Amino acid sequence: MSSKQHDSTAPGPTVFLKDVGPRSTSNQTEQPLALYGEGFKAGMRLTLGAPFGRELPLTVLDERHAFVRLPADLDLPAEVVEQSVRLSILGGDEGSGQAQLTLVNDAHFPDLVGLASSRDGRFAFTLSTTTDALFAIDVETETVKSIRVGDGPSALANYVDTNGQEWIVVAHAFAPELHLISVNGPGLEHQVWRAPAYATGIAIDPDAHRAFVAEHARDTISALDLLERGRVLWTTPVGPNPRALALAGEFVAVGSLQAGVVELVERSTGRLVKSIAPIPGTPIIGGHTERYSKYAMGGKAPRNLAWSAKLGRLFESSVGPNIGPNPDRWEISPNGGIGVLDPAAGKFIRHLGFGAGVPEGLALDDRSGLLFAADIALGVIRIVDARRLNASDGDARKALLETLPIPPPSGFPTARPVADYGVSGRAGVELHSGPRELVLSADRSTLLVVNRFTGMLAVIDVRQAGKGRATLQKQIRIADMLTQPKRRIGQVLYFADMGRSGMSCDTCHLEGHTEGIFFEKTHPMRIYRATTVRGSRETPPYFTPASTFTLAQTNRFVGSRNRLHNPDLTQAEIDALTAYVQGIVTLPNPFVEADGSPSETLGLPDGQTGHPRLGMTIFNGKAGCAECHPAPLFTTDQDPSTRGRYLKVGTPTALPVRLEMQDLLNRGFAPPSLLGAWDIFPMLTSGAAGLEVRSDGSVAPSTRFPLRIVIEMYGNSPHGHVGELTAEERNDLLAFLLSL
Repeated sequence: MSSKQHDSTAPGPTVFLKDVGPRSTSNQTEQPLALYGEGFKAGMRLTLGAPFGRELPLTVLDERHAFVRLPADLDLPAEVVEQSVRLSILGGDEGSGQAQLTLVNDAHFPDLVGLASSRDGRFAFTLSTTTDALFAIDVETETVKSIRVGDGPSALANYVDTNGQEWIVVAHAFAPELHLISVNGPGLEHQVWRAPAYATGIAIDPDAHRAFVAEHARDTISALDLLERGRVLWTTPVGPNPRALALAGEFVAVGSLQAGVVELVERSTGRLVKSIAPIPGTPIIGGHTERYSKYAMGGKAPRNLAWSAKLGRLFESSVGPNIGPNPDRWEISPNGGIGVLDPAAGKFIRHLGFGAGVPEGLALDDRSGLLFAADIALGVIRIVDARRLNASDGDARKALLETLPIPPPSGFPTARPVADYGVSGRAGVELHSGPRELVLSADRSTLLVVNRFTGMLAVIDVRQAGKGRATLQKQIRIADMLTQPKRRIGQVLYFADMGRSGMSCDTCHLEGHTEGIFFEKTHPMRIYRATTVRGSRETPPYFTPASTFTLAQTNRFVGSRNRLHNPDLTQAEIDALTAYVQGIVTLPNPFVEADGSPSETLGLPDGQTGHPRLGMTIFNGKAGCAECHPAPLFTTDQDPSTRGRYLKVGTPTALPVRLEMQDLLNRGFAPPSLLGAWDIFPMLTSGAAGLEVRSDGSVAPSTRFPLRIVIEMYGNSPHGHVGELTAEERNDLLAFLLSL
């Protein structure tokens, strides 16, 4: 209910609930909510309406602000995609207001990530991050065992301890835990150790008995001693949203999803040594961006990494070097492929572009020199000669040896009639499988593949791989992925490259979030930050300037354009894609208290300290932020009466990369939502907060804390009044922004 629907000066109830933020959230984990209204008092309780009928204690900060953390047991029938829930204050007077919360049923929407296998090759292991399960798959008997793990399992690795016992080590997105599950059994033994939460990746040094865990709350990598129950040996800040990890000689290589760089960290000390990314002139071999290599302005997200000790090279799967402003106004920069990095020289050597698809998982047979890449967008496995790829630009052109499709199982629904696939240059029906993770058996004869959409484990005989004779032996069902079939098809469409253009929703909005910057948008064509999809259902219109006013309109336009209209999306595809996209919600904030309220004191990413509760007062008052970023979603686009305001606030129109090739027309920018600002990089529509342009024309991270750049460099009138704040008040404001 909008605040304009209640006149606080008129006689009426003393307690009034106006709104809730966020307005949509997931039931896969505990979720903090902020409530806004009047007359809140200590001891009040929140009522969740049908179908739950639950009461929850509120933490009341003042008469206008209260907080609560939703429990993780708000279960819904498996087939229900989302549920609207009425919120009210228990004991409030009649007419005391209500708010509506949309609860997305992720707890019954399995999503498979990660893959590991036992040393003898009998068992494969994968995770469902939404349903808190580790699946142990017996490859011989085709039986599957589900093992309950912690909240939001996100990454796993195989580990053999000093007694020779084999474990699967699981890190988690929400639980600050490391789970060790015995392989023998499997799961007969299960240990839980303390570890960083918001984990995104894990790698294990078997000789030193160390686990390296990446996390994206504070964007760090930590070394954990597995001989001492995960004692932290060192922690190092790295690029924003680290995920891909690989042991590369003396280094741990860490890929930043939002900055498009690979950083090298010393295994022993945690010292950050080098950062590697494409630069202008980095060779691109194949694909539609080959002729634009001199206009590269950096890298795109490293989706996976594989180390060759034999070659001394690191291989990276990505959508290719990030092509910037160019005289042809070429804006299709994704060119999925494999990059070759030289850690010793700190150089990105070349990128082999396939011209279509989005490669994710990598597995390397270092003895034979074969590199296997899973393409989630096309549903195929590519087999590449790593030695040719490394040798020279000319040899790299002949490095792709074989492509093997992974078909969906019989009876799996397709987004459109089967006859529409594999014709007119389109991808085949195998795009519904979604191969994401790969692992080779110890004897290198078998490749195991987790298919994210169909929930199948593919078993591939690779003894004759590279000769056109890799063979799909069988597929084993891991989990039922069709509890919400329309939404699942929407997930397929989000990741698919139907038109073989190299573009999908995921190429720019990785995993529903953001992936740095791109040169695009037809007109005005310039460098933009890729916005997050999280929570976007509540904040139309979309694009700058505004061109679509619902997610369905956006999906119709962008989805068809991504395919280059080969073919346009059907209405059924639009409906499915919208069902998936509107279910992408903001993550639970890691910087608030257990009860969901802002803390008294908060350490900032740059080592300083702020006070979020004081910062809230500054945000709503002296700093002047709330005028354009009002609660509960902190954007004027949250309500129809204030939607679509494009403002000129003095922030940069574009990054200074070949400005003569960019359209600098500026009709104003929409105030973005600040919910989840703790996990956004870079910031501002141009990406100027967090990125810098180097002398060679490449773009690189300038800070790991872009919020400070926003308020200290670009926070003065007409973009607020931060210049009137003391240094302590700025820190308090930053602490509040981190808690949103």
